[in-house]
Amino acid sequence: MRDPLSNTVKEIKPSGIRKFFDVVSEMKDAISLGVGEPDFDTPWHIREEGIYSLEKGRTFYTSNAGLKELRVEICNYLQRRLGLEYHFNDEIIVTVGGSEAIDLAIRAMIDPGDEVLVPQPSFVSYIPCVQLAYGKPVPIELKEENNFKLTKDEILEKITDKTKLLVLPFPNNPTGATLDRKDLEEIAEVCIDKDIFVLSDEIYSELTYNGEHVSIACIPGMRERTVLINGFSKAYAMTGWRLGYAAAPAVIMKQMIKIHQFAIMSAPTTSQYAAIEAMKNGDEDVKRMCESYNQRRRFVLHRFKEMGLDCFEPFGAFYAFPSIKKFGMTSDEFATRLLKEEKVAVVPGIAFGDCGEGFLRISYAYSLEDLKEALGRLEKFVIRISAE
Repeated sequence: MRDPLSNTVKEIKPSGIRKFFDVVSEMKDAISLGVGEPDFDTPWHIREEGIYSLEKGRTFYTSNAGLKELRVEICNYLQRRLGLEYHFNDEIIVTVGGSEAIDLAIRAMIDPGDEVLVPQPSFVSYIPCVQLAYGKPVPIELKEENNFKLTKDEILEKITDKTKLLVLPFPNNPTGATLDRKDLEEIAEVCIDKDIFVLSDEIYSELTYNGEHVSIACIPGMRERTVLINGFSKAYAMTGWRLGYAAAPAVIMKQMIKIHQFAIMSAPTTSQYAAIEAMKNGDEDVKRMCESYNQRRRFVLHRFKEMGLDCFEPFGAFYAFPSIKKFGMTSDEFATRLLKEEKVAVVPGIAFGDCGEGFLRISYAYSLEDLKEALGRLEKFVIRISAE
C-alpha cells in the first residue's frame, strides 16, 4: 500500500507549546504558565450578545467575508485606534481566529519557491504555514542585546531576489518585545525599496505597556503592501470564540476570501454577533484587563530579579522570556525537570525557533495567586539546580 501521507506535512514538527500543556492537564496540583490564554472570562455584555443571537435563531451562515455589521465595526476600530481607513466590503475578512488569517494571507501571496522572512523567536504557526504553501521560510534571528527587536540591517542580510514577504510579529509572542514608530519607519524603508510585502500580526496590539501601539500599515507607502492581522482572543478574552480578522488591499483580500470560502465558508455566526458588541462597547474591558496584565508583568519581573533570573523587560503581550543559559541545560531539559520536580509548566524557548534556545516563555496571563505559587516553586528549583 502506498504512503497516504504528504511528505510536506510529515516533515512539519508538532507544536512545542501543546506538548507541555497536554502533560500538565493530567498532572495533579500542577500549575501551567505555558498557554497564552487570558484567565479572564469573556466580559458579560459580550457573552450576553452571543446568547441573545442564539435565542433569536441567528444560526445561519453569514457571507464568506463575515457579517457586514462586524466588518463595519472593524473598520471603525482601525480608524479609531490606528487612524487607518479600510472599506468593509472588499478590504476586510472575518476569520476563524487570527491563525486562519495568517494562513490565508500566506497562501494568497506565496508561490512555490518564494522566500518569506520570519523573525524568530516567534509564534509557532508562521513557518509551517509557509511550508504548506510551498514557500521557503527564512528565519531572522532576533537578539537579546537588541531587546529582541527586528532591525533594518537584519532584514537586509537575509533579502534575496526571491524574497516576497516579511512576517512582522509585534508585539511579539514569545518575547513580549515591541517596535516603536522609528523602528517601523526603518523597516518600511527597506520593504518599499526592495518591493517586499508585510504580514503584520498585531493580535497583541491592545496589550502594550510603554505607549500606544503603532502599525506598520500607518507608515506612508505601507498600507498598500501590508496585510494586518488581528482578532478578539487576547484583547477581549475570547479565545474559545475562535474569531479573528484581516485588513488588506482589495487585490490581496479577493484571493484570501476565495481560499476562505472553499476551506471554511464563514466564521462562526454566534461569535460574530458577540464580536460586534466587543468592538462597539469593549474598550473599557480591554483597558481594565491590560492594567491587570501590567501589574502581573511588574510582579513577574520583580520575582525574576529576586531569584537571579536574567530577563529583559517586555513591553507587550503577556509573556516574559527569561534566560536560563547559565544553568547549563537546554530549555527543553529545564522545562521538563521543572514540570517533573515542581509541577510548574512553562514552554521551552526552542519551541519558537532555534534562537529561542536558552530561554523560557512564561505567560503572566494568570491570576496573581497562581503566579505567586508558581514562581515560588520556580525559585526553589533555581536554588536547587544552582547548588548542583
